[in-house]
Amino acid sequence: MAGVIQTTVRRSMPASLLLRVRHRSPGLANGLVGGALAAGLGLAAFTVLVMLLWVSSPYPDSGPGGALHVAAALWLLAHGAELVRVDTLSGAPAPMGVPPLLLAVVPVWLLHRAARDTAEGGARDNAPLMPGRTAWAGVVLGYLAVAAPAALYAAGGALRPSWTWTALCVPLVALVAAGTGVWTAYGRPSGPLEQVLGAVLPRGARHLVLGPDGRPGVAARAAAAGATVLVAGGAVLLTVSLGWHFGETRRTFGRLTEGWSGWLAVLLLCVTLLPNAAVWAAAYALGPGFLLGAGVAVTPLGARAAPLLPPFPLLAAVPDPGAGTALHGTVVALPLTAGVVVGWFVGRGSVTGGGRFGVWTTGRTAGAAAFAAGLCGVLMALLAGLAGGPLGTAALARFGPVWWQVGLATAVWLGLTAAATALTVRAWRLRRSYRRGERRADRVVAPRRRPALPRPPRRERLHRGTWFKRKPGRSAPAPAPVAADEPYLLLDDDGDDGDDRAHGALDDLRDLRDLRDGTDPFGLRPRPEPLDDLPTASPPAAPGDTESRPPA
Repeated sequence: MAGVIQTTVRRSMPASLLLRVRHRSPGLANGLVGGALAAGLGLAAFTVLVMLLWVSSPYPDSGPGGALHVAAALWLLAHGAELVRVDTLSGAPAPMGVPPLLLAVVPVWLLHRAARDTAEGGARDNAPLMPGRTAWAGVVLGYLAVAAPAALYAAGGALRPSWTWTALCVPLVALVAAGTGVWTAYGRPSGPLEQVLGAVLPRGARHLVLGPDGRPGVAARAAAAGATVLVAGGAVLLTVSLGWHFGETRRTFGRLTEGWSGWLAVLLLCVTLLPNAAVWAAAYALGPGFLLGAGVAVTPLGARAAPLLPPFPLLAAVPDPGAGTALHGTVVALPLTAGVVVGWFVGRGSVTGGGRFGVWTTGRTAGAAAFAAGLCGVLMALLAGLAGGPLGTAALARFGPVWWQVGLATAVWLGLTAAATALTVRAWRLRRSYRRGERRADRVVAPRRRPALPRPPRRERLHRGTWFKRKPGRSAPAPAPVAADEPYLLLDDDGDDGDDRAHGALDDLRDLRDLRDGTDPFGLRPRPEPLDDLPTASPPAAPGDTESRPPA
């Protein structure tokens, strides 16, 4: 053995470590790449659209460089950033801050997908996800790393971004959209939302916004349904008004441009502004209406003429100047319908979705309806603020609905209608349940007090793993009937277990004798003729004794 040379045996890497390396969570670099890719795809989409319109235009005003500047500016406008137009007739820069809501879907969706895919990291099976903060920070930083050069490049064109709005809106959109993507990758947990609600709402109103299972609460669902009805109803009103003024709408296309390329560009602009126009129509139906310039309000009670407006197809749907008529007053059916929808959601939830509160009282139901109307007002105020903005200076400095007026009108209209509807739906559903013979759910019936039966002196402690399992007595089959010639007491010869069963049987026989004698402390009166011929239990059998003993 002297010639044997000892060498160190190199151990192979375990299979678990190989899998861990293979499925290891990616680092910050993947988030940076994902955010930069989302920003690049958004810029590419806007660039392709603008370049197609520029190529097909018969009278291009600038070269391809100008079209690229416009594409970068429109991409920033889709985030809510305000633009400044410098080539005006007066020479003074004019702001343009009406972001097309349909264009905002592109960057928001790309950011959401990038954050979700980055957080998942291509993980499969049981591979860990990337930490949420790492994925969130990586995507946001990567997105802003591309947005900053794009803003600098757009500053050299005719439409220049406002640095204040750009520095505020672009990071805010990136933070919110990326946060929702990471939240989706982690299965939409309710913990972050509960922390936010705990800092904003009182304890009694949190369950109305977020349920115990993480899903939206009754008030949140009702508010979303009410806002959907208002916006959809605004779109219907817009369509009806465009059809009513079809001749004017068709003539505006010829006034703005000529040729199919110009008509296509105007049509695409109208399509991107359709969500904005639907929100304006909803604000008109709610009462505050919208502004077509400083001091030029359009409401159901009347409209003033705005001579400074250029011909535009969507502006042809504006009611004619003058006092409102009964036809204009019919638009109040939209907020009434939205209030009924909100009240129906709250009324149904007050009976079937009460949770730990059971069936809500009338006061709680009315309060929940008012709270849902307030939430819907907040949503409509947010949409109104995003759908409007300035289109110039002086008279065109205020264009679109006023956000706080729309929110207040929504809360008032829907609060009154939803409260009455919720109470009506609650009473109707409770009455239906009474007719079917169901027990009233808002009353807690005290359980009947049953006498506590004596327990064996010693009990075996259940294992911790069986505490949350179903008791075997509920699913076990019924015991076989006892034969007539079989004695009451059958004892085992298993040592301590047999003693425990014997003691339990003795206690049962004593309870039975007490019942026969009338001396049981159940509150029952003793019988006039007690029975004394009950058999008494004999002491437990010895371990080796197999013969049954007669009762003593």
